[in-house]
Formats: sequence, structure tokens, C-alpha cells
Amino acid sequence: MIPAIFGLSGPTLTADERAFFREADPAGYILFGRNCIDPQQLRALTDDLRALHGRDRLLVSIDQEGGRVARLRPPLWSPYPPGEAFDRLYALAPPSAIEAARANAHAMGLELAAMGITVDYHPPLDLRFAGMHDVVGDRSLGSDPMQVAALGRAILEGLAAGGVAGCIKHMPGHGRAMVDSHKDMPLVHASAQELEADLAPFRSLAHAPIGMTGHLMFPVWDAENPATLSAAIIRDVIRGRIGFDGLLLTDDIDMEALGGPIPERAARAQAAGCDIVLNCWGRMDDMVGICEALGPMSEVTAARLDRALAATQVAPAIAPAHAELLAKRDALLALEGQAA
Repeated sequence: MIPAIFGLSGPTLTADERAFFREADPAGYILFGRNCIDPQQLRALTDDLRALHGRDRLLVSIDQEGGRVARLRPPLWSPYPPGEAFDRLYALAPPSAIEAARANAHAMGLELAAMGITVDYHPPLDLRFAGMHDVVGDRSLGSDPMQVAALGRAILEGLAAGGVAGCIKHMPGHGRAMVDSHKDMPLVHASAQELEADLAPFRSLAHAPIGMTGHLMFPVWDAENPATLSAAIIRDVIRGRIGFDGLLLTDDIDMEALGGPIPERAARAQAAGCDIVLNCWGRMDDMVGICEALGPMSEVTAARLDRALAATQVAPAIAPAHAELLAKRDALLALEGQAA
């Protein structure tokens, strides 16, 4: 098995993709709007991927946070609010915000499981800092580490109740970025003491099944390499100070914060200690190059992958509880005047 997650070019597998994926046997797949036309098509696609590999518990993933980061959108799929909605409710009634976040994530998990999706790259545990780039912005669950951890825990629990594994991101923290790492390399000049706040939510949820690195430079820890490519940050900060021992993914290896050929980036990320390389765009040349550049999946990574997927379940249809959970969420959010 190749330690990579690949994107697909469209709503069905092409003949070239089918042959390549069968031979390469990647760890999993990531879906975007281009792959999601309607519920029937999407479930057929994910069923096809499972059949191709003969694995019932296949890593089929998506970015479905709610708000502006949602690959499945109304009217064909349910609306979900951004993290800021739960942040605002938390200021008024913390227990209600936690329960609303859990109900929202449970409903989301039920919907994703019915689409054949087993992993959601959610929740982001990046703190919100005033004056920073809005690449995190309203996606954040707040500026207080304890609050972000409490809401993040509720999201992980809700997704798991729906049969989906969550993913904490973007370690060791993206909130201080002054630029968008999709376009440029953020440089974070905070001290190690200041960065303790950023680490705190990740440390509280270090038991999460999956985590994702961020493409940011932290000179206090490594003056030459961003977190994704830094053996020091992965070993000493993510695995060490945070204590995360789950499946560690890169953020999209194609993002412009990183330089050099895509296969070279992938090899550097693996060498630094990332378990799995995430490549989103479904470009065949890049995927072939990544397969040639990466070493085989280690036994440790394989065990982490198995643990991450152990409790996931693909459902035959959206469970009836979905509507009740959305109604519960909306009633709680209404306490602060929010709506999905």
C-alpha cells in the first residue's frame, strides 16, 4: 500500500485512474466538489472505490467543516454552520454550545457515512488571533484554548457517533498565520512560551485518530523547514510535546507554501515523519511521481491507519436521527440568534 491519499479528476473513475489506483493501492482518497454531483452518484463512486480495493474500511475523506469549507452543499445536502457559530454560543452558554457542536457533528457524520465517506478533516483546532489572515477566520472554534478543545472534543465525538473518523488540524497551529498557506509560506515568529497556547487544544485531543500538519514556518523550533517537512517539529512538538500518536497526514502537498517538485515534497514529508502524504488534485503525473518517490508504508503507519478506521461504518442510508439532530442543533443555536 502506498502511504498517500489521492484526489480524483471527476464524478466517476476514468479508465486510467482505475488501472493506476488498482496497481498503486493508495491508503485512501479525498473528495472535492468536482467529485460530488448528487447523493446517488457520490455513493456509487465511493462504492466503486471500495470494490476496486476490496476493503470495506477504506479511507475515503472530505473537508466538510461547515460554512465556507463544505464540499457537500445545499440543496442536495444539509447546511452546516461554521465554527464561529459555536464560538459565539459558547460565550453565552458553554454547555449548550458543546451540545450543539456534538449534535451538528453527529448529523454530519450520519450524512457522510451514508455517502460512503469514512474520514472528515474536521475539527480545526487553530486558535483565532485578532489581525491574522482569515484563512482560518470563522472556521475557528474560538480564541481560548480550553474552549477550542471542548468544542473540538464534541465534534470528534459527534462524528464518531455517526460512524466517521475526525481529524484534528493544522498541527502545531495555523491561527497566527499572516498569509494563506495555499498561496505563500506563513512565518510565525512567536516564542515557545507564546506557542504553548496554540499547542494546548491539540494536547487535550491528542487521542484523536487522525491529525494533519500545517505548512507553516516556526523559527523557534526549526528555522529551515515548515512543520510538514520538519523532523524536529514532528518528533519534538507533534509527537513529543503534543503527544499525538495517531495517523499523521500532511496538508495538501500541492499548496504553494511549499516549493520544489511535488514528488520531492512528498518524499521530504515522509522522511520528516508524516505517515501519509495528501495530494488533492488528481493529476496523474503528480500521483505517479509521488508513488515513485515514496518509500513503502511502514508497519507503524499501517497500524495507525487500521486504528483510525476501526470504528468507521458505511451506512445504507441517512439515519432517521439526522433530522432530529439538526433540529436540536438549531434550537440550541437559536439561543444566540444563529442558524445553519
